[in-house]
Amino acid sequence: MALEIPKVSYSGKIKEIVLGKGDKALTVGGETSYPFYLFEGQMSLKPRIAMEVYDSTPEDWPPAALEPFADVVSDPAAWAKKCVDTYGAEMIALQLVSTDPNGENRSAEEAAAVTKKVVEAVDVPIIIWGCNNAEKDTEVLRKIAEDCAGRNLMIGPVTEANYKQIGAVAIGYEHTVIASTPIDINLAKQLNILLGNLGVPDGRILIDPTTGSLGYGLEYCYSVMERIRMAALTQEDERLQFPMVCNLGKEVWKTKEAKQSREEAPKLGDPVKRGVLMEAATAQLLLLAGADILIMRHPEAIGLIKDMLNDLLAA
Repeated sequence: MALEIPKVSYSGKIKEIVLGKGDKALTVGGETSYPFYLFEGQMSLKPRIAMEVYDSTPEDWPPAALEPFADVVSDPAAWAKKCVDTYGAEMIALQLVSTDPNGENRSAEEAAAVTKKVVEAVDVPIIIWGCNNAEKDTEVLRKIAEDCAGRNLMIGPVTEANYKQIGAVAIGYEHTVIASTPIDINLAKQLNILLGNLGVPDGRILIDPTTGSLGYGLEYCYSVMERIRMAALTQEDERLQFPMVCNLGKEVWKTKEAKQSREEAPKLGDPVKRGVLMEAATAQLLLLAGADILIMRHPEAIGLIKDMLNDLLAA
């Protein structure tokens, strides 16, 4: 008698979201089963990776992370172009760290000017990530949305504190919002409800569940992402049936283990290999939890994840 493997019946489906415009536009989502459970459902749309670009020269990156971009870190547009032309980036994530009021506190006009240069330099979908200060992000992202009208940028983080202002300009200027909540399934659902009530179309919402790095609370983030995906697929919760984006590169490379040199931590081995493997391991776990978009930093880590995706999704 042949052994029959028990299978879960899924009644929900993750919404398909189009990212960017033109020939290089991408579509994510569409899953009809848990991540990589291809014996139970489909993952016809591959998870995507966005390469980080900072809007100012990084001051605290370890040498291992800085080396691949050392010649372009002072020019965000050139940096983005190198990511696409040299490393084959299919998406760019522009991190607006310089707008932080507790840092350089650059103006919305300056941020918009940098963004426009990046948008004009590459033709792939672009994520615009603010400084995580709700008031400043509102000002900055509204200006960027207006100046880049119709380009379908992915703008965030959009929180309960600023969803009305940013959601309204996203509707008016045709952008996609990244709904960001602090590692909680109920808060994630509530924000998606609020955005829907505001009038943001379902086809323009992504979930940022918030994540950490390997060894720094990742197991809790993983559990929340699993619960979001379970509710979406098996409980037909329509307000959680959105693709998830994880901004993991900066979380990994700010950890002590990723920053320590060989002299500081001789027992941890090669610092380059160490950081690359930490980023790749974090990315792999997030994919297994249901991530559809990964924001990553090091080209070697990205290469490892692309190989893994090719292996797991091979027909």
